[in-house]
Amino acid sequence: MLSKRIFDSNTDFKTLLGDELKKKGMSIKELADRSGIPAATIYKITSGERDPRFSTVKRIIRVLDPKKEDFIAIIGAKFLLHELRTPEIEIGSKNYKIKECPITSIEECVISTVRAEKDGASGIICAPVLASMIEKAVDIPVVIMRPKEDVLKDAISSLVKKIA
Repeated sequence: MLSKRIFDSNTDFKTLLGDELKKKGMSIKELADRSGIPAATIYKITSGERDPRFSTVKRIIRVLDPKKEDFIAIIGAKFLLHELRTPEIEIGSKNYKIKECPITSIEECVISTVRAEKDGASGIICAPVLASMIEKAVDIPVVIMRPKEDVLKDAISSLVKKIA
């Protein structure tokens, strides 16, 4: 991902951009057409004649590193995710797809976390026990699921029935 390499590399932007264009088989003209940036500006950036503004970098990244879709990944046990019956949620004026990532092991948690970020997740929701590990693995927001009091009471009630 170009956006990640920009910040993780000591290589200058013009070199990274040139490499990315070659890798994607895209011409400067095509990038200009798709990004709305004048071709002359992109030529100046790739030749090192000009440093891009942040807004220009963002437009280039939107073309070269497009997000597949806005979605929120929910990582958890399969039986918990089965209860979730919301494939999409509207927050403000934006719709987010909900992508369930069922796991049964820590290894699957790590794989699902990396895959969610790579696929363009806007953020991740997970169980408290997983949150600190997931936060170390990704650069997107992570929040935890907190059970409501009635959920805890139901769990306690179920346990009491098994104990008795």
